[in-house]
Amino acid sequence: MAERTPRLAVLASGRGSNLQAMLDAIADGRLDARVAGVFGDRAKAHALQRARDAGIEAGALRPRDYAGRDEFDAALFARVAAVQPDLVVCAGYMRLLGAAALAPWAGRIINIHPSLLPDFKGLDTHARALAAGVAEHGASVHYVTADLDGGPVIAQARVPVHDGDDAEALAARVLDTEHPLLVGSLQLLCAGRITLRDDAVELDGRPLGAPLQLAANRLLS
Repeated sequence: MAERTPRLAVLASGRGSNLQAMLDAIADGRLDARVAGVFGDRAKAHALQRARDAGIEAGALRPRDYAGRDEFDAALFARVAAVQPDLVVCAGYMRLLGAAALAPWAGRIINIHPSLLPDFKGLDTHARALAAGVAEHGASVHYVTADLDGGPVIAQARVPVHDGDDAEALAARVLDTEHPLLVGSLQLLCAGRITLRDDAVELDGRPLGAPLQLAANRLLS
């Protein structure tokens, strides 16, 4: 990817704060990439408007217009493929992706998830973390596979769980780390330094023994 400016396609269903973090990082020179298109399943998602405001192709497909998940995924990824991305970034995309749609993108599609995977896959992660009584929570960037939130983990950000936290307070603390976590991961991916080989994440050609961690200086190490 390092030979030219990498092209990113983003899948989003919600407000698009992680998309905005990517756009800001590109604008100020911290991320050498171009967002070529933003796509989703909800026409009113604010992420799509953020993209249009930035002059980026954006659009949503309605799941109910398709016979099933496979047909919807095929149509969605046809839109994705048309913008010729090097990498697909799921940033708050809330639908499961099927194995058939993912197969052509193996090793080229990532997701950011609000938990320290493999803990708390799926939804309602903050409330579930509080109910479990964990001392630490956070976010993970991982490769996407057909296994829900089960692909190889690239990097994580950890936050303490405080006495008196509710799900909203914990979610805000985690979200504050998601933006530098995603941007830092993309910096390495777009530079070709992070790759996936035989289901193992490699950094500079060597397998990672554990996911990279977001340090206090907001950089990955």
